[in-house]
Amino acid sequence: MKSLLQYVLALFLVFSSSVFSQKLEAKIDSIITAKFKPEIPGAVFLAAKNGKVVYRKAFGMADLELNVKMKPEFIFEIGSITKQFTAISVLMLAEQGKLNLNDEITKFIPDYPTNGNVIKIHHLLTHTSGIKDFTSMKSIKNIAREDLSPKELVDFFKDEPIDFKPGEQYKYCNSGYVLLGYIIEIVSGQTYRDFISERIFRKIGMNNTLYASHERIIKNRVSGYRDKQGYVNKNYISFSIPYATGAIMSNVDDMLKWQNALNKNVLLSSEFTEKAFTNYQLNDGTKIDYGYGWHLEKIKDKVVREHGGSIFGFKSMGIYEPSEQIYVIGLSNCECNSPTLITTAIASLLID
Repeated sequence: MKSLLQYVLALFLVFSSSVFSQKLEAKIDSIITAKFKPEIPGAVFLAAKNGKVVYRKAFGMADLELNVKMKPEFIFEIGSITKQFTAISVLMLAEQGKLNLNDEITKFIPDYPTNGNVIKIHHLLTHTSGIKDFTSMKSIKNIAREDLSPKELVDFFKDEPIDFKPGEQYKYCNSGYVLLGYIIEIVSGQTYRDFISERIFRKIGMNNTLYASHERIIKNRVSGYRDKQGYVNKNYISFSIPYATGAIMSNVDDMLKWQNALNKNVLLSSEFTEKAFTNYQLNDGTKIDYGYGWHLEKIKDKVVREHGGSIFGFKSMGIYEPSEQIYVIGLSNCECNSPTLITTAIASLLID
């Protein structure tokens, strides 16, 4: 009799779980299809709990000219989510004793004009350096299509006056992550591309993730679009310009591998991993809601680690809630259609 009751209970739990999964899937579908229609540039969304996929679907078109429908395994440019990989690379070098997070940047780039200000690696990681964001400079249009070395890119903005004293304000700054990429190259003796490819992508098994290239044949690469009173192809930009701030390509499956590797401390000890997710402060003690490469926000009163990306033709958003180990990633191939609100809505559904 006891065995029979246990069997019936097990069946009931399986049935209940199945019904819940179907309802969740239908609810997520409805959220996404309200924005991503079958005939327009699309997106891929993945949600996972405790490292296991609970939702994974593609919507819309991957290529309008060839009439190719989107598939979940397709590869996108992820824009500023690249900063997570740059930050972790810096922490890896710090854990190896090859640099210190409180080192001044002039230790590695002696000719950088700090004008008497103490600018540390920590300031670059937290967007509190005061260095002008080179993407806000009007003259960026003059170099956008040029293939520059990291030093040439640094030289492009290094003489700009700072916006504020280091540590006094938080202001999102791509220039800081360019400098971090350059420092990674100086300290490691490898190019940024080779460093992340060999020490992160290969180690984790991210076989569909790479430093972007216009020339290389990349299977499953989606086309990027913008809306200019009708869809048109994205603008061209040399990938040497986004560099360590935004030049990585990936898919949702590899991004889950990335999140799982962070959770399991595959690349760093728990002590150094946690540095990425600390809510740092300004000089006056004000919290900035940013760690190293991640924003720290709240959904349903739960602190989440998140970051979006925007680059010509593409938008991206990834959110992780640590207490329930919920991860949601959304990748879109039109700069006109951000996945941020949808990704947030899915995370909200999964929390509790």
